[in-house]
Amino acid sequence: MTPEPGRPKDSLADWLRIRTKISWPSWRGTCLTSEAPARDGFRDFFVATRDGRDGEGTARVLTALDLAFADAEQGRPLTFALMAKWQRTVLGHGLAGFRTMPAFAKSGRERYGLAPDTRARFERCLSESAQPGLPLPSLAARIYLDSLFFHPFEDANGRAAVLALAFVLAREGVVLDQVHPLQTTRWADDAEGAADLAVLLGILLTAAARRRSHGRQS
Repeated sequence: MTPEPGRPKDSLADWLRIRTKISWPSWRGTCLTSEAPARDGFRDFFVATRDGRDGEGTARVLTALDLAFADAEQGRPLTFALMAKWQRTVLGHGLAGFRTMPAFAKSGRERYGLAPDTRARFERCLSESAQPGLPLPSLAARIYLDSLFFHPFEDANGRAAVLALAFVLAREGVVLDQVHPLQTTRWADDAEGAADLAVLLGILLTAAARRRSHGRQS
């Protein structure tokens, strides 16, 4: 469908169009499990990107990160209700429902449409975060992009996407000590970019395992 003149096309529709067609990369890397990392990459990421301008907001998102890790340790399924619980902590108030209007990002260059079944489709995508047969870096990359392009909340969807990614990794007992390389602009119609994100996550996971292994041996 051609968008109306002056109106951004529906980026959520773009994402849903390519989502099942992405050539997710194979991965035979190793993940470090069972021990806490020397430093928590997600915690470092939130502190570095938010603390200077929003100390209270950083404290809230770090509390939400702890909640996500605890939920992952308990083996909870990823649902919108679970994400909304974290989001209420991130925002500092009790309102974190699914958005009720079309959403915009990237200075209005991306528009995320809303249909009667948008939330249900998002729930189905969340349930696929444990899909068997797809490598962990691809599962984590896809859920991160799902969260960005469904844009489920009225605010702080970038933080919600990072929390969802952290949860999917932590549910497998996996540690990640560097997150900053993931911070780049993502586009809803970029299938190659989605696959590249999974490749990058695989590299980061393998590198984290290697660094911790070397640390044990030294």
